[in-house]
Amino acid sequence: MDLALISDTHIPSRATAVPEPFRERIEAADHVIHAGDFDSEGALSNVRAMAARLTAVGGNMDPRIGLPDVATVELGDVTFVVTHGTGSHRGYEDRVGGIVREEAGPDAVGVSGHTHEVLDTTHGGVRLLNPGSATGASPADRATMMTATVGDGDLSVRLHEL
Repeated sequence: MDLALISDTHIPSRATAVPEPFRERIEAADHVIHAGDFDSEGALSNVRAMAARLTAVGGNMDPRIGLPDVATVELGDVTFVVTHGTGSHRGYEDRVGGIVREEAGPDAVGVSGHTHEVLDTTHGGVRLLNPGSATGASPADRATMMTATVGDGDLSVRLHEL
């Protein structure tokens, strides 16, 4: 199963659209995970239209658009816990890792956003992924996203940047 991992699109406040090369990856994915900060109902609608299937959470810059703060989804025998990661940069990995452990245990993978900084690390025994900002919204210095392949409990992640 092929996944697209995106976050922090911030449309329209900091960007006008998801870049075309990323749109193509999102449309080709079997499942899309968005870790919040769509920025508008229109941006959420656009991502929903691109995605075959979507798991998404709200971020600190999202209006009330009906998204949960945390979502858990199992794909290819891998459990993903999605949260925006809202709060200070200080303690970010502890905060997100704690949410993942609380929601699904230490074997789950956390997908978060908020910092606009790419992250693929293991913290406290939990793998944490942050795809950065799919539009390069400030304070990011470039547009980034991740794709992943999952199956039989295996996870392979690739970073894409523009």
